Amino acid sequence: MHSSFERTLQLTQLSGKAVSDLSASFNFLPKTGHADGEYRLRRYSIVKLKQGEVEHLPPRAFVQSDDINTFQGNVSRSFEPLEDAIVSSDGMREMCEIFKAANALDDEQEIEIHQIRISATDEETQVAPEGVHQDGFDHLAVIGIGRHNIEGGEFLVYKDKTELPFLSMALAEGEVALLDDSQLWHNARPIKAVKQDEQGYLDLFVLTAKELKHAVHA
Repeated sequence: MHSSFERTLQLTQLSGKAVSDLSASFNFLPKTGHADGEYRLRRYSIVKLKQGEVEHLPPRAFVQSDDINTFQGNVSRSFEPLEDAIVSSDGMREMCEIFKAANALDDEQEIEIHQIRISATDEETQVAPEGVHQDGFDHLAVIGIGRHNIEGGEFLVYKDKTELPFLSMALAEGEVALLDDSQLWHNARPIKAVKQDEQGYLDLFVLTAKELKHAVHA
């Protein structure tokens, strides 16, 4: 990796055991009542990793300004929380430990977790309907958990919103891309089912955190 990106982009890997712990729960993700809710199935939780244990915090709505999210900005979105069995699993602890260590977070830092399945429902299904974007955090990680019967879905990273991506990769099972969300931009290519008579999908976790001095909660 180019040295100038070492502090803003890191690539690492979850263990196979962690992927196994986490992957089956994607089969039970609910649709949501939001604009992308028919094809982006999602749960959302906020946790802290304190002394090696994942603490599941009370649910709250997820809001982004329309400066950040041109697709669903200024919309208060509520999602069902992650299942308790997944939050308390060894796989979740490992995923949070990687995120916490890579970003030097302390025990009081909140980590927001989006568990998402994008179902290939049309000729092309948008993985990131907001396009090239930042999410309004200091730290962000995208973790590939599964791909089935799809082409596309490559994760794209940009130095600037108006430039071509300098990274394009289809995240394999357990691959973790960690970004400085305040410095880089990201997007993803649409997905398309390979076999039209079989469900196609892309399973991801997205983890985000703000430095405590920047955190303002809805």
